[in-house]
Amino acid sequence: MTVGSPPPLDAELANPLRAILADLPPLTLESIPDRRARTAATGMTDDEIRRGGAFEVRWLDLPAAGGDGTMRLLVCRNTAAREPHPAIFNIHGGGMVAGDARCADLGGELRRAEALRLSVLAIEYRLAPEHPDPAPVEDCHAALRWIVEHADELGIDPRRIVVSGNSAGGGLAAGVSLLARDRRTARPLGQMLQCPMLDDRCDTESAHQMESVGLWHTGSNRTGWRALLGDRQGGANVSCYAAPARASDLRGLPPTFVDVGAVESLRDEAMLFAMRLCQAGVATELHVWSGAFHSFDQWVPEAEVSRAAEAARLSWLRRLLNQTG
Repeated sequence: MTVGSPPPLDAELANPLRAILADLPPLTLESIPDRRARTAATGMTDDEIRRGGAFEVRWLDLPAAGGDGTMRLLVCRNTAAREPHPAIFNIHGGGMVAGDARCADLGGELRRAEALRLSVLAIEYRLAPEHPDPAPVEDCHAALRWIVEHADELGIDPRRIVVSGNSAGGGLAAGVSLLARDRRTARPLGQMLQCPMLDDRCDTESAHQMESVGLWHTGSNRTGWRALLGDRQGGANVSCYAAPARASDLRGLPPTFVDVGAVESLRDEAMLFAMRLCQAGVATELHVWSGAFHSFDQWVPEAEVSRAAEAARLSWLRRLLNQTG
């Protein structure tokens, strides 16, 4: 297949992206501390998370996977919902190397949860490269198990938990769903994969198209995977729980929402994963947002395409909950 130039950017996104890239350098192993500091500086405060009283906020310390230290769980209890009620289990983005439960992507989860009367639980998994694979996905799976086991005290319905994440968080959400299926530890109601990192091989047409184009281009993507997997990146010895695109069997996974920008390196792996889910008999919805770059709606929320993406996610969640209510 002959790959053309990158698709054109949406008119409302082009100038904002240029301004973002002028200030945000690509991710390298050496720039991880800077990326962590930038992410921490833009995190939501507890007051912002409460959204004027829509949520009660508390922090819990959970054992990390394998009993190796602890990790924090942010509990945002919906004050308007009757218990037990559904919940979103949020896994933050950050390229596997940065981010925490206060990340900007939490804002979208809270807006949807307020509209649909859900609680949100967000995990701070251990980060690469200090904690390489399988620590991040095992931490997220351990947190999901803990939430299910303690659903009564959290006031949530353990049968109605949607696993959700953006970028690295989307890839980890898919990995958690695979782990939960294979170990028979939990059955998420659904999974919402927003511009997910799914394939460490970085060899799709869009990966070649966006080698150095966009907010999270292929060079940055390789850095994130290298931090997580080390020398195993791109080789044969990589688990499907770390890189869900490698899974040979997608049957039995929960209903899935996948969306991705048309002008980003992760486009084709997201599209291929959604296609394979459909072929495996999984109820799947896919959106490819024309002219959009990675995590566009977080950076330019007022753009028409960002509003359309937000509406699509809310609609899918509402329909999923109505079908199971």
